[in-house]
This record gives sequence, structure tokens and C-alpha cells, in this order.
Amino acid sequence: MSKETEKITKKDLMSVIWRWSLAGQSAWNYEKMQGLGYCFSMMPVLRKLYPDQEDMKKALNTHLQFMNTNGILLPIIFGIDIAMEESGGVDSLETVSAVKTSLMGPLAGVGDTIFHVIAQVIIFSVGAYLALQGNPAGVFAFMLWAVVRQLIKQKLMVISYREGTKLVTSMSGTMNRITEAASILGLTVVGALVPSVVKANVPYVFQSGEVTLVMQEILDKIMPSFIPVLVVLLIYWLLGKEKVTSTKAIFMIIGLSVVLSALGILG
Repeated sequence: MSKETEKITKKDLMSVIWRWSLAGQSAWNYEKMQGLGYCFSMMPVLRKLYPDQEDMKKALNTHLQFMNTNGILLPIIFGIDIAMEESGGVDSLETVSAVKTSLMGPLAGVGDTIFHVIAQVIIFSVGAYLALQGNPAGVFAFMLWAVVRQLIKQKLMVISYREGTKLVTSMSGTMNRITEAASILGLTVVGALVPSVVKANVPYVFQSGEVTLVMQEILDKIMPSFIPVLVVLLIYWLLGKEKVTSTKAIFMIIGLSVVLSALGILG
């Protein structure tokens, strides 16, 4: 893509980053987590790429989907996303959704480990120690870390956008395979979330004389995490109903959980 035909400028990229840094996480919610903040941050770019209202609606629906990853590494997704949409427009949204889903899990694991578990703990510990000693450098350590994080976000945004553009333009013939691979990886990530996030088991224990059968152990031998899968399928089925919103589905699941737990059917 030549410089003359580029729609997105560095100023647009920085607008996305500053929106994300200043307000992106403030829109966090239990339904879509970072989804609303992601969409809000992308608005300067979306307004440029989608002057047609119908195309804008499709883009907004794509970017309002569930998103949850490390906030410092998220600009990598921003950059690739913007490069793909700039090149393919509304036709690239399906691929963009698959790429977002496949990348947010790995980036969350890497980013949280590096920036939160390692770097942040070290810097905050040193800063707190200096502050306790009456050294004002302790306060500046926190401020410096905030500046460094912002610079990292901006740099990652520029690099991922540039490399993402190269990927789209040089590999346009293989985008179908990339889409398929990203979709498979995305489904794998989502599938792995079911047993790790959804907790449901059958506490019923059958006992006759010296014979004791734990129902959950039997179910685990047949299919591990069978009950969490059923719960997810139930929610998926409910969300397919016309008048059932995600909020209504949450309250239905809470009510069903209370009833089944009181009856001793689920634990």
C-alpha cells in the first residue's frame, strides 16, 4: 500500500492508543469485559474507514464483542486489526474477529506475566521501599513506570500496524487459510475456557452397604467437565432466543444455580 493511498495516519493510531489508555479500561464490564473500551478506542479509525452507516454498524458489532487481554500488549491487536480493515474494509471483519479471539489469550498470558507479575511487582516494591524511607524517588518510580508503559503501547501500535499492513498486502492470496487457522485457534481458546472458568459438579453420592459411588467421579471418567459444557450449551441456547438478553440469561443461570444447589443436584 503506497503512502498516497493510506487512509490511516500515525495521528489516528495515537488517538486510538490515548483513548485506550485514558478511558478504555473504565468501560470494563462482566458481559464483554474490554469489548466496549476496545470499540470506543477504535472510533477515530472506524469513522475514517466506514463512512457508510451500514458498514459502520457491522464494524461496531464486530468490535463490541468479548475482549479480555493484557492492556499493555493489546495495541498489537489494535495495529493488526486496523491494518486488516484498512486493506479489506467490511469484508475483513470476519477475519478480524477470528484474529482478535486467537490473540487475546496468548497476549494475556505473556503480558500479565511480564508486566504485572514481574516488572510491576519489582518497580512497585522498590518505589514503596523508597517512599517508606522518605525518599521522593519512590513516587517518581510509579510515575516513570506509567510513562514507560505508554511509550511501549505507542511503539507496539506502530510496529504491529506496519507489519500488519505488510502481512495483508503480501499474503492476500493466503488470507483464507489464515482466517481458517485463526478461527480454529480461537475456538480452541474459547473451548479451553469452559472447564477452567465454568465450575459446576454433581455432589450426589450413592451408598449401599460398603459400596460408595461418587456421581461426579463417574461423570469425569465418561467425559471430564461434562456439566460445565452442558451449562455453556444451555446459555448458548438461551441467547439464541429472540427475547433473551445476556442480562436475562445471567439471572436465569443464577436462579437455576440456587435452586439446583438447594436441592443438592449441583454444587
